[in-house]
Amino acid sequence: MAVSPTEDDAGRKVDTGGKVEEKQLVVTLEQKSGYEFLVKFDEGVELLMDEPAPLGEDKGPGAAKVLSAAIGNCLSASLLFCLQKSRIEARGIKTTVTTKIVRNEQKRLRIGSSHARIIIDVDRSAPERFGTCLKLFEEFCTVTSSVRSGIPVQVEIVDNNGERIYSSQ
Repeated sequence: MAVSPTEDDAGRKVDTGGKVEEKQLVVTLEQKSGYEFLVKFDEGVELLMDEPAPLGEDKGPGAAKVLSAAIGNCLSASLLFCLQKSRIEARGIKTTVTTKIVRNEQKRLRIGSSHARIIIDVDRSAPERFGTCLKLFEEFCTVTSSVRSGIPVQVEIVDNNGERIYSSQ
């Protein structure tokens, strides 16, 4: 007897045995002019991307900025998800991702590394549950975990006073 799959919190199909199937994302880019592209996501959301000068006209973020945003968004959402599941109140999260662009041996531009700094206003009255989230949240960040296979990504979490709560190193 076949069991119909259900979706988990990330929208992935999961059967009752816990087996995760692949999920396919569809993103379409259409050139508008020059290096300006209109990105259409399968949910109907659009994003205008453009390369910085001198190639483009900076009418939107370039690919490196979007990758940086994806890293920051994924880390922030993963941390928030864990905190909410652990019933820990997060009163605000602000994430800044600094990405270094370097030249390789062939003098071509590459992403050398990214550093995510997460400033969080959080209730730390349950240190055991909070500590569990700090240990786990990066593992569940799809983008950062994937990017780390090829690009070093450092993560630190600080409170509103600048006190370091967590560092991935």
